[in-house]
Amino acid sequence: MTVLILLGSLLAAPTKNVVLVHGAWADGSSWAKVIPLLEAAGLHAVAVQNPLTSLQDDVAATQRAIALQDGPVILVGHSYGGAVISEAGTDPKVVGLVYVAAFAPDAGQAVGELGKEFPPAPGGAEIRPDASGYLSMTSKGIEEDFAQDIPKPQRRILAATQGPTNGACFGAKLTNAAWKSKPSWYVVAANDRMIAPDLERQFAKTMKAKTITVPSSHVAMLSHAQKVAQLIIDAAKGGAPAE
Repeated sequence: MTVLILLGSLLAAPTKNVVLVHGAWADGSSWAKVIPLLEAAGLHAVAVQNPLTSLQDDVAATQRAIALQDGPVILVGHSYGGAVISEAGTDPKVVGLVYVAAFAPDAGQAVGELGKEFPPAPGGAEIRPDASGYLSMTSKGIEEDFAQDIPKPQRRILAATQGPTNGACFGAKLTNAAWKSKPSWYVVAANDRMIAPDLERQFAKTMKAKTITVPSSHVAMLSHAQKVAQLIIDAAKGGAPAE
């Protein structure tokens, strides 16, 4: 009886582990402003370093991070990282998904297929391929389309530290869509120039996510860290977004 009571109390406890998954042209430092806020709220946050070599490799990196956690996990994805968490989020440890200005493909869909019903995002014109098939953003693209609402010195750091991303990542089709079976939350970036904000709203509506909208560029976790962190905290508590 004592064991059953203890097990019940553990299952009822709020989730304390958060695994953060960055998107294309980025790295784990994307979450540098959010992590201290999560830790101040008593959560344990870990940022994945995606290799950005393939969707399969990025999902594997995320699965390794999930496996290292000592209990249930809230899985958070930004941008292309939304595809990664949609695939990796079927892990039994994952109890909720948070999408931050992120793609949310269904099974059988690839990121590169999504949003064609909307006008092209301005930032797309600033993506350049190299001879090996890896894509990078121009400095102009980072400063004007990717992160236009953070201080210029920070934009320059993003341009210098961006992770070149294999174009194959955007053509890989998902085999799972974890948002179909897990509770989801969504941050819509209303001034996004990388993903159409209306496409973000469509994702949030399709997954019936608890949703907030911030007047942000694509990097909402840097320009509106407090709002993004609070939604993750809400997810960890299993509740609705705080007003």
